[in-house]
Amino acid sequence: MLIRLGLSICLTASIFTPSYATKGLTQQQALEWGRALAETHCATCHAIGKRGQSPNQKAPGFATLAQRYPLDNLAEAFSEGILVGHGPMPEFQFEPDQIDGLIAYLKSIQSPRKRAKKRVVN
Repeated sequence: MLIRLGLSICLTASIFTPSYATKGLTQQQALEWGRALAETHCATCHAIGKRGQSPNQKAPGFATLAQRYPLDNLAEAFSEGILVGHGPMPEFQFEPDQIDGLIAYLKSIQSPRKRAKKRVVN
């Protein structure tokens, strides 16, 4: 019984612990790694920083992705190969620690949601 309890605790911890943490990386190192991945694989089409226009007008800027998609849901797409409809995007498949870094980076640069202006009717 104690062995089962120990295994379940280990499995639970591994589910909720980002893989970069299990590799001994800090969150800051994971963010830097995520940014490096974005620069290498994504910057030719996407604006990858907090500001700026995407080089490909059909490719959304990374700072507003959370307004379109739940960022944690992108992890599965990154692991299986992401396909989109904005032109000639190569299919990427990342390793779990790369995905954790990229998702952490994406979360760190999100712009606040823009709110619709209230119209005043006279």
